[in-house]
Amino acid sequence: MTHSSQDAGSHDVHEEGKLYVVDSINDLNKLNLCPTESQHLFSLEEKIPNAGTTPRNGRQGMFFVGLLLVLTVSLALVFFSIFLIIQTGNKMEDVSRRLTAEGKDIDDLKKINNMIVKRLNQLDSEQN
Repeated sequence: MTHSSQDAGSHDVHEEGKLYVVDSINDLNKLNLCPTESQHLFSLEEKIPNAGTTPRNGRQGMFFVGLLLVLTVSLALVFFSIFLIIQTGNKMEDVSRRLTAEGKDIDDLKKINNMIVKRLNQLDSEQN
């Protein structure tokens, strides 16, 4: 960028160290041409509304917090479902073992019942 001789002459040494917020080249030229008393026309509040907290950063922060919360809850649900699957599998094994043992007991009872019926039939035939 080239500066005119008027611009170079209007700067004091202490003004060169100041920082200005500008939106465009036109604002920069206006800022350089304005005297020090009228610099309030280009205040920081006008150029950057809500300095330090832009709505986009707030939305992004809330998005990431929400995403982190959703991921945490889903991870907890996954672990809980795995725990339930393991517990259900263990219970099913217990039930199948019991059924197998009771099935053997039922078979034994059937054999005993058949033996009793045969003996009763023998006694009945002997009496007749």
